[in-house]
Amino acid sequence: MATEVKLPRLGQGMESGTIVKWLKGEGDAVKKREPLYELDTDKVTQEVEAEADGVLLKILIDSGEVDVGKTVAFIGAEGESLSDADAPESDRRGDEQTEETEEPAVEEEDEAETEGSSAPAMDDERRRGQEAAAATAAAASPNLDSGEARIKASPLARRLAREKGIEISELSGSGPEGRIVAEDVERFEIAAPAATPIAAAVGEVEEIQLTSTRKTIARRLTEAWQAPVFQLTISADMTRANELRERLVERLAEGETKPTVSDLLTKVAAAALVRHPAVNAHFTGESIRRFPVAHVGIAVAAPNGLVVPVLRDADRRTIQELAAARADVVTRARGGKLQRADLEDGTFTISNLGMYGIEQFVAVLNPPQAAILAVGATVETPVAREGGVVVRPLMSLTLTCDHRAIDGADGAEFLRTVKELLEEPALAL
Repeated sequence: MATEVKLPRLGQGMESGTIVKWLKGEGDAVKKREPLYELDTDKVTQEVEAEADGVLLKILIDSGEVDVGKTVAFIGAEGESLSDADAPESDRRGDEQTEETEEPAVEEEDEAETEGSSAPAMDDERRRGQEAAAATAAAASPNLDSGEARIKASPLARRLAREKGIEISELSGSGPEGRIVAEDVERFEIAAPAATPIAAAVGEVEEIQLTSTRKTIARRLTEAWQAPVFQLTISADMTRANELRERLVERLAEGETKPTVSDLLTKVAAAALVRHPAVNAHFTGESIRRFPVAHVGIAVAAPNGLVVPVLRDADRRTIQELAAARADVVTRARGGKLQRADLEDGTFTISNLGMYGIEQFVAVLNPPQAAILAVGATVETPVAREGGVVVRPLMSLTLTCDHRAIDGADGAEFLRTVKELLEEPALAL
């Protein structure tokens, strides 16, 4: 008996995901826990693993948005064939996101036309001919709403057509019984580019459709911008921090990851967070949660947008351990290989743009976290020391705080501790 491959729920609140591409083709052998396809969720694009050994017998949904729990493929034994019972009509390839409540008037009308009839069932060719004629008549009808209601189309196809400004009545369906599916909409757009406003600006304007990840980023940042925040800025003398990093690099064993200033900063920030739990907090709307350990997120620019993988227990790790963990998650983030678990449980975030030469900036909160630290470049700066002027490598640090959870004094004390630990990093080890 073939095994159904169903879209998994990869996190609390997940209701759907978008299949990006299949890593196996029909007829390919698969092993349990072997990557099967890539799934774009509201947080990250990740590989979904096979839950059984066997052969990928059939892919029901090549790509597109799919509800959690919907069957997307079948895995079975080599040479096994699928029966009609194994492949329900609602799961056929290309007929994405069929809903039982869609087009009730059409289904009821079809049943009313066939109920009580003494004539034998129409063959497929006759049925397709009648439905094509009905679609043509509906397209010519002045009552557009009524005409569109009589055209068979999947919910996803209707939504795509609306988004692209395409009249559903202009399309020809390639799905079961002439049903219009998402591929028909995309094929029509390619064949008739002048039908859409975007195509008129080819060579001038590039339109990039939002991924689920990018939509989530937009929504969360909009929410964060509405929070009552304040910023605090301080500069730290990085002389001894740079010296410590150089010594750590000199002591590297073969194959170990070279620590960066960001790794040292992660360690220092984590040490400061456990000393100032008011900053190591979440604001939930109903309560403030303060955490005894520091799970530090680091902002990474990934192909699908900004992601924040989390380095758990950063306060308990050495700088070298943090460097190895950071290198791993950054590589996977930029390769689109992060798992949902990599992005969860963060208590604080660091955003570092110093490598781009940015001297100072303000970072936007990462809800429900109550604070985020923006790190600028280290700049050789003349400063007054003991009645004279000397040049020191100064780094600008700006802390953004959610005033609903953190008071000004709490944020100031945290920043002061970070400054002290950067200028005397041995205190954080």
